[in-house]
Amino acid sequence: MKIAKFSVLLLILYIFPVAFSQLRVGFYSQSCPNAEIIVQNLVRERFGLDPSITAALTRMHFHDCFVQGCDASLLIDPTTTQPSPEKNAGPNGSVRGYELIDEIKTALEAQCPSKVSCSDIVTLATRDSVFFGGGPSYVVPTGRRDGFVSNSEDAEGILPGPGLPVPDMLTFFGNKGMDVFDAVALLGAHTVGIGSCGNFVDRLTNFQGTGQPDPTMDPGLAGRLRNTCSAGGSQFAALDQSTPFAPFSFDNLFYTQIRERKGVLLLDHLLATHPSTSGVVFQYAANNELFKRQFAIAMVKMGSVDVLTGFAGEIRRNCRAFN
Repeated sequence: MKIAKFSVLLLILYIFPVAFSQLRVGFYSQSCPNAEIIVQNLVRERFGLDPSITAALTRMHFHDCFVQGCDASLLIDPTTTQPSPEKNAGPNGSVRGYELIDEIKTALEAQCPSKVSCSDIVTLATRDSVFFGGGPSYVVPTGRRDGFVSNSEDAEGILPGPGLPVPDMLTFFGNKGMDVFDAVALLGAHTVGIGSCGNFVDRLTNFQGTGQPDPTMDPGLAGRLRNTCSAGGSQFAALDQSTPFAPFSFDNLFYTQIRERKGVLLLDHLLATHPSTSGVVFQYAANNELFKRQFAIAMVKMGSVDVLTGFAGEIRRNCRAFN
């Protein structure tokens, strides 16, 4: 397993070297040697109680990294002087798992005060939750520092919605140095994702103002989702209907589902039909190991987006507040 982990990292370093110049594997080996073990143990404990933490942390990591870079700006709470941080942005309303990050930070501060950044905690905790959920095992370089800026307006203007057209989605990822293989792999995290009805109900009843359901959605799926989104329904649906809400289900069945017109979100459906992405979807649907390997590569790339290192930023004592 260690060989597989490091082979993925060496491949990433070869094809994407600049972003990693200030990050390195084992950054805390001297300053806080048990850091990664502490993170892993607490994530394992939480996963045993709530397997959906994999989806929660993956979403948190994504939403943090694509706004101001991977700097834990998403974790900042509102205050009288900072009333509207990123956390308050509409797209971040569904982000959860903050209390687990707090728990990990408290444990690390007790052993290694002011050594491990909140941004590294999010990165490591996400990595561990993916593995516990049945996803790939991979190493991540560390050494990120925490940012000084957190504004909801930034998140509102940057984070994409569930109906984003495929070309715009590819541009969104491309602007951060990621290609179509990375983008489609990262969206494969929807294999453990959950969506609220508000993100797809128009496809069930009034697609694009037609007064009719989306004709490209599988009718059986549409019927089940209408029940979910009815007055007595749960108002939430698994984005991978092949293994809904199942632990240890981080696999490529999501891609098979969307190729069968069973994508819950419009963007997921479009991935399987747009000429720019349909071929990649086919490859991932046919090869689970390929998907997992590319997902690991894409996650390490994402974790390097616009990071603060060296003397930039700070190491927060409390992840919810600037020092």
